[in-house]
Amino acid sequence: MPLALLPHTASMKVVQSKYSGVAGFNRRHGGVVVDEQNENQQQERLRPAPIERFAGQSHVFDLNRVLGELRAEAHAAESGHRQVTIFHRVPVAKVLFAFDAGGALPKHSTHGLVTIHVLEGRFMVQADGNDHELHAGQILILNPDVPHDVRASEASAMLLTVHMESEK
Repeated sequence: MPLALLPHTASMKVVQSKYSGVAGFNRRHGGVVVDEQNENQQQERLRPAPIERFAGQSHVFDLNRVLGELRAEAHAAESGHRQVTIFHRVPVAKVLFAFDAGGALPKHSTHGLVTIHVLEGRFMVQADGNDHELHAGQILILNPDVPHDVRASEASAMLLTVHMESEK
């Protein structure tokens, strides 16, 4: 597990699953109890499972280090970007994106308040009939359900925060 994604906590000792307590399914793995099915899924994952990444009471992330690890992943970037959810607890998700020059997220909307925080480079975001040119240090906040697209003018990085709205 990349160290930059480890939460700052000592409470990540046991992972429970639907198979916990079933003879033969639980196995100690580096101080963590993991069932065989989840262990096989873990081997197919690009990154640690969310239950591991989001465990604990406090979380410290070195965004520069996480970006370096994200950019160094062996698999090809899709649509010119890579992303990792660094934290998710309903109703909030934090997603780190690393874009290649020309990378894009096609037009979409999210049923939640969206904050795009530019960490590196430059982005063009079309939203609400406007083109927003954003550079490092700027943020754009979009109300729920606002269609938008994101395009990187150069190699860039952003931290996306989504505060999901409850379904009524």
